[in-house]
Amino acid sequence: MTEKIPQHRHCAGCNRAFVGEGRYCSPECGTTSTANLKKRKRQLILLYVVSVLVLIAALVAVNL
Repeated sequence: MTEKIPQHRHCAGCNRAFVGEGRYCSPECGTTSTANLKKRKRQLILLYVVSVLVLIAALVAVNL
């Protein structure tokens, strides 16, 4: 016999199963997830900026 799993969602922040509405299992998880998302976005922008600067430096070095 197989047990049925009740209807549930998975938290967008910690991926735990929970019953209820919304994307997060708790307000604290939502705040943490938002902070982590902002941090990752900043890191990605920094990566793009550094990549462009390295490309420009390489092009300038080749033309000298």
